[in-house]
Amino acid sequence: MDRADVENDLEKVLLSQEQLHARLDELAAAIDADYAGKQLLLVGVLKGAVMVMADLVRRLHTDVQMDWMAVSSYGSGTKSSGVVRILKDLDTDLTGRHVLIVEDIIDSGLTLSWLLSNLRSRGPESVEIATMLRKPEAAKVEVDVRYVGFDIPNEFVVGYGLDYAERYRNLPFVGTLAPHVYGA
Repeated sequence: MDRADVENDLEKVLLSQEQLHARLDELAAAIDADYAGKQLLLVGVLKGAVMVMADLVRRLHTDVQMDWMAVSSYGSGTKSSGVVRILKDLDTDLTGRHVLIVEDIIDSGLTLSWLLSNLRSRGPESVEIATMLRKPEAAKVEVDVRYVGFDIPNEFVVGYGLDYAERYRNLPFVGTLAPHVYGA
């Protein structure tokens, strides 16, 4: 899928595939340096982080393992309430492990704050966060994020794993969704 396939649904391309990949190269180099000599467990948050996780892990030279969680924060429509349900838990014991949570985007921070607390309660050596996108203007709670791809405006974005109604995830770039698509 490319821009021509969804041209009328997008306002603009915010980050190109080339920009995303270049930034992933930089993030991978930083993660490799920080975790040299350590075994790292990457925890991807389904479904949005699939693209970021896949592209990031292929760039790492550090020995890593991967696991996945699916969580749901329910509330009114598109807004996170911070009340979280685990839909799929980890298969891996975190005791004594170095854990890096991999996210696609951080909006309010409510769900991620809960997830961070939950994982830290499982006895890991360390827990850090890597995200491709962060919306500082949307933050409702402060979450310490060690690796940030890009800070972006508080706009509705899709592509590169991000969806609206399960559509647009397979776009190779990040674009802003036109308001007429989601009824704003």
